[in-house]
Amino acid sequence: MQSSEVPLDILTIGRRVIQANGVAVMAAETALGDVFVQVCRLLVAGSGKALVTGSGTSGAIAIRAAHLLSVSGTPAFYLSPADGLHGGLGVLRPEDSVIAISKGGSSSELNEFCRRARKLANCLIVITATPSSELAELADYVLPLTLPADADLGAIIATGSSLAAAALLDAITDVTRVLRGYSWDQVIYTHPAGAVGRDGIILATKPEEE
Repeated sequence: MQSSEVPLDILTIGRRVIQANGVAVMAAETALGDVFVQVCRLLVAGSGKALVTGSGTSGAIAIRAAHLLSVSGTPAFYLSPADGLHGGLGVLRPEDSVIAISKGGSSSELNEFCRRARKLANCLIVITATPSSELAELADYVLPLTLPADADLGAIIATGSSLAAAALLDAITDVTRVLRGYSWDQVIYTHPAGAVGRDGIILATKPEEE
């Protein structure tokens, strides 16, 4: 039978990671400013879709963001840089917007994808912790994340930085939903399954925050 005692170092490591993640998420607020407002208004005013992309962990965040944007009234889809460079770029139209996520902005595959995508789409929006990067230089709009040095495990594994990008995209998701006047009734209509659909009637009766 295992002892109920947990070595202190295990808890210390766990707390340190969770605390670092929390600080990184709060740091996403540094990206809120005039460019953030412009990006939100652009996504609402546009007639096209938002293509969200990223490599590695940023790709996982991009998949999540594309789903949540669509759920909340901004048509969006995910395309990986690799698939894009193997013909997927053909999906883009002049009215579409591209949102690229990259902490360092130095992925050659992502950068080549964005270089070509920018010529096919209306604009390129970049979320990065390195606003001086090659990727940022390609962008029409840069949303910079100012992250603490210990945001990521070993400064290598994209833990806190990816959560910060997700938080910023969540902010974009809800701001665009409110700007569109996209009601909870509309959210529930396109998301009738699962707990969202089951409990939707409760959400639909909640007033919007001012």
